[in-house]
Amino acid sequence: MPTSSVGKTNVGQVGNLPPIVNRHVSGSRKTKSGRGVTLIEMMVVVMIIALFAAIVGPELYKKLDWSKGKAARVQISTFDGALGQYRLATGTFPTTEQGLQALRTAPQGVTGWEGPYLKLDIPLDPWKHPYVYKFPGEHGDEPDIISYGADGQPGGDGINADIVSWKN
Repeated sequence: MPTSSVGKTNVGQVGNLPPIVNRHVSGSRKTKSGRGVTLIEMMVVVMIIALFAAIVGPELYKKLDWSKGKAARVQISTFDGALGQYRLATGTFPTTEQGLQALRTAPQGVTGWEGPYLKLDIPLDPWKHPYVYKFPGEHGDEPDIISYGADGQPGGDGINADIVSWKN
């Protein structure tokens, strides 16, 4: 009479799974060599990651600075558009004293104000400095709007360069 293997298991065998699968299921996770990762191997991986960060990191910072300059130009352009609407409604631009805040709240003594001309409060520039507004401006009939860059001071080069409304 043939014997049935149903219900019979070998030592270390789980259910009816083949023995090769049972070794992994039973908790033996050793590699063929029987060892884990050495300290030297771990240090090599850490060095590769550090080298990658040293090469890529400065490029990312350059892009971040470039994007802040681009954001300041976009904000200045938004101010220009809102100032155009203000001028159409009131007949003139806000004075230097009234500033960009005149785009959000009606200045005293101004007739025809139909604002607010901006949905949100006047933001700081991307470097967390206030924009400088001058009217009458020094560069034509339009107001001057200036972001003094990362250092917040007039003049400068690179990320410290001024971003102005009269230049692209």
